[in-house]
Amino acid sequence: MSVAKSRDGSRGLLYRGRFAPSPTGPLHFGSLVAAVGSYLDARASDGEWLLRIEDVDQRRTVPGAADGILRTLEGFGFEWYGEVMVQSRRLDAYRAALARLQLDGEAYPCACSRREIAACLPLLAVDGGLLYPGTCRPGLAAGRAARAWRMRVPDHELSFQDRVQGRVRQNLQKAVGDFILLRADGQFAYQLAVVVDDAAQGVTAVVRGADLLDSTPRQIWLQQRLALARPSYAHLPVVTNAAGEKLSKQTRARAVDPSAGSAVLAAALHFLGHAVPQDIRDGRLVDLWRWAIAAWSIGRVPARRGVYPDQCLPP
Repeated sequence: MSVAKSRDGSRGLLYRGRFAPSPTGPLHFGSLVAAVGSYLDARASDGEWLLRIEDVDQRRTVPGAADGILRTLEGFGFEWYGEVMVQSRRLDAYRAALARLQLDGEAYPCACSRREIAACLPLLAVDGGLLYPGTCRPGLAAGRAARAWRMRVPDHELSFQDRVQGRVRQNLQKAVGDFILLRADGQFAYQLAVVVDDAAQGVTAVVRGADLLDSTPRQIWLQQRLALARPSYAHLPVVTNAAGEKLSKQTRARAVDPSAGSAVLAAALHFLGHAVPQDIRDGRLVDLWRWAIAAWSIGRVPARRGVYPDQCLPP
């Protein structure tokens, strides 16, 4: 495991960032871009960069993928602080957070199936899912048993300033409705897990792909109801294929190869608005990282949700 040195003394104002891949397959170029952006933002701020494996959704987890991701990051010269957090080992923490929300009346049981929701109000939420109509919000109907637990959301606009995308506004009730915290299959939802984990790791700045931009208001609402600190947010443009689809296992994104070294990292930096000089691109990894940390500016990152990098992808 690679461990970066931490500054001594109080960490009250220390920048603490993180990279949190899901082990659904090998690290591809889109994930590498997110790793590079979050890493450089932390290192350029003289802060700490942490790793977390987000395997809370066990159905999507591929055996061995987490170890493969860590090996790939090491091969590219990434250095992280402390132990790697693994979500599947933190179920008690999510259970405790849900219990608090239940006791406070912020979460309620839901008996609705996906088919029932679709039949009742077939509207799409901002993230492409089904907008929940609030059927079980007043309480479970007679004879119905809870399948899941949902978070109550307000009917008013929530806003935050994203360091890349600018001001973001969302009415949670109109955009997503009361959202899932504990699924019908007994697994905790990403929205709850990520909020609990960021707080536990003391994360002060989240730098990640813009595919998660629409999830951020839900996470901020959870932070407020759980009395947790809110980190700053910066959502980088995601890498898409020629069809405009985000690179992923589903779109057959190929794995990045650390043996390509500086050339692949230079392509990721170019995608993020930082053109690497040819002599640095052709040189050693340590020299590229030194140049990139000194050159990094979040203000140079394109304020777009997705980009097809026709001239950025490595051969």
